[in-house]
Amino acid sequence: MTPTITLSSKVSPFPYAAISAAATTQVTVLYDETVPTISLDLNGTIISTEEEIVLALVKQDGSSNDSEKISSFFTLATSLRSVTAFNEIVAALDSLDDHLAFRTFLIGHNLSAADWMIWGTLKANIKAIGVLKNNQHLHLLRWFMFLETLPSTQSALTELANAKANKARSNKTAAGFALGLQDAKMGEVVTRFPPEPSGYLHIGHAKAAILNQYFARMYNGKLIIRFDDTNPTKERTEFEESIIEDLRLLDIKGDKVTHTSDYFDQLYEYAVQLIKEGKAYADDTEQLQMRDERFKGIASKHRNDSPEDNLKRFAEMKGGTEEGLRWCIRAKISVDDPNKALRDPVIYRCNVLPHHRTGNKWKIYPTYDFACPIVDSLEGVTHALRTNEYRDRNPQYQWMLNALDVRRVNIWDFSRLNFIYTLLSKRKLHWFVDEGLVKGWDDPRFPTIRGIRRRGMTVEALTQFMLSQGPSQAVVSLEWDSIWTLNKKIIDPIAPRHWAIVKNKSVPVTLKGGPTGLEVKKVPKHKKNPDIGDKETVYTSTILIEQEDALSFEDQEEITLMDWGNAIIRSKTLDTSGQVTAVEMDLHLEGDFRRTKKKITWLASAPTEHLLVQVRLLDYDYLITKKKLEENDEVTDFVTPVTEFKEEAQADGNVKTLKKGDVIQFERKGYYIYDGLVDGVMEFIRIPDGRAANIASKAGGNTKVEEALASDIRMYKVDSVYGGDIKLDVKTGMYEVENVHDM
Repeated sequence: MTPTITLSSKVSPFPYAAISAAATTQVTVLYDETVPTISLDLNGTIISTEEEIVLALVKQDGSSNDSEKISSFFTLATSLRSVTAFNEIVAALDSLDDHLAFRTFLIGHNLSAADWMIWGTLKANIKAIGVLKNNQHLHLLRWFMFLETLPSTQSALTELANAKANKARSNKTAAGFALGLQDAKMGEVVTRFPPEPSGYLHIGHAKAAILNQYFARMYNGKLIIRFDDTNPTKERTEFEESIIEDLRLLDIKGDKVTHTSDYFDQLYEYAVQLIKEGKAYADDTEQLQMRDERFKGIASKHRNDSPEDNLKRFAEMKGGTEEGLRWCIRAKISVDDPNKALRDPVIYRCNVLPHHRTGNKWKIYPTYDFACPIVDSLEGVTHALRTNEYRDRNPQYQWMLNALDVRRVNIWDFSRLNFIYTLLSKRKLHWFVDEGLVKGWDDPRFPTIRGIRRRGMTVEALTQFMLSQGPSQAVVSLEWDSIWTLNKKIIDPIAPRHWAIVKNKSVPVTLKGGPTGLEVKKVPKHKKNPDIGDKETVYTSTILIEQEDALSFEDQEEITLMDWGNAIIRSKTLDTSGQVTAVEMDLHLEGDFRRTKKKITWLASAPTEHLLVQVRLLDYDYLITKKKLEENDEVTDFVTPVTEFKEEAQADGNVKTLKKGDVIQFERKGYYIYDGLVDGVMEFIRIPDGRAANIASKAGGNTKVEEALASDIRMYKVDSVYGGDIKLDVKTGMYEVENVHDM
């Protein structure tokens, strides 16, 4: 028996923790307005309290189950339900905020029952939500919004809203992804993802693949990965291999992999059946004329030829003869239907090129519109998910099934994914590759799966973003900011912090009162996540800073050297162009870093050049200068002149331990993904973070871009880097960090 939660949408206080934990563990939720309380039927065992339900669900999901710690948080949740006094609510939120200052979750490193209970209790307490939204509890708010924006949580909240608004299909509504699938039965749903092996997968394909897997898992069903290999002209085995690899990058795992070519024999017999029954005919009308006749609703001169004549011509086609090459097979549906997709579409055509799987066996191949519905039926697909650009062809899909009297398949439409300044056309992407304007199909400027993954997009962000689109049918061009912002939320808590100084913008600094030799000390890689580990920071009396920082310094100004302490600017030397060539400072370690406005990153200089690492920082612009290319636009007219930007820099020696694909943050510069060694230099690709200046087109002459860049001030607007309760050690002039070695 499938575990099921039953409750009314009117229960108060509402058990948000239970329905969200249920959505996470894919347990069915039924809204029945006649029941007074919540209950979980767990294989015949009835559980009727929210705490026990959440414990049962999370335990079932295999998450953290530290009973002693969970019990204390459950007690806190119970007290929060009854608290109404403002000062008591603030005290409880203060305590939780402090607890989460250096933690991602309440207990351990994964979501636990404690997280769900506290989140659900806060969600149900209007006064607590009001206090939380005042932005005085940043750590708690970050944690709360993470749970709130999970796709499973959003799914649960959407279904609750539908139930409350009486928009659900009945009084008992299975919780699911916004609307769920028509006629779906638990354990019986079969979906399929049918890419053509003629190129690499792009972000548009990602939505289809993720949704297909999501629904298959949601209903405990199966996902088929099927290669639609019906065009030998475009298809190659290498594309099949790359698609499987791309799906693996997305954590998409089909229950089986098939090919349309596996069914060529059956498809041929079905075509013969249609011809014999007078539902298809052979046509030798020239392509342009056929297109014109279909548009005008003019019947082909061969439309009423006899089945016998049509079968002879089909045999010529099958043999790949000179005569056969003139013909194609068209379905006999309609001449002048308002839906032009029903105007006798082509279902078979000749192609004498060898097929990458079947070789020279076939000289005829079915079209996608003919093969797809039939193979869906043969493979047991219950729900065909496809973008609504195919909506006009949905009646054609059903016609094929009806004409051949094969098993029916449900169609579920979703909107096509479009992004501004982005090309998803395989033909146009091929052009960029062929012209050498990109380095390959995995170029970070490409919207291919491997391109955006190489640029630092996480599977988690892709999945959450695709599911957040829901069943919307609107065809719009999306901005990139929301998906990169979501990606930032995922990488920020786990990205180690490092420092880098751009070479041609570096300024040498002499520190009075600095170490007489060289000191190396351990400091955390991530001040809010100690689990990330430590790094070694080198301290010397000569350091390097950025030109931008040096130019901002005022005489006698006190600044903070991050991970060290305060210093006072005594002098700076400028060249004839106004650039700073040298700075002198006095260390002032007894100074209060909380009073300084500028927190500066730096790197140890002489005599420690061997401890610095040469790195190259890469950033990219969009490949085209127009947000959306129209059908008649030539891509060559809108190519961005310069799309790759390189800066040679030096980074702290800790980056030498990174592996290709590791994500870090160069503090006060941005997030980067390590892309590997090139000519002995470590290359890092900048990961967009969703801010206006970082996602705007960098092409010249764009005043909006200039405004965005001007408003995107990265200097000095940073969180407290040391925390409010760390005390200075006046004796050593250092913070209390472990001394690794002195040199």
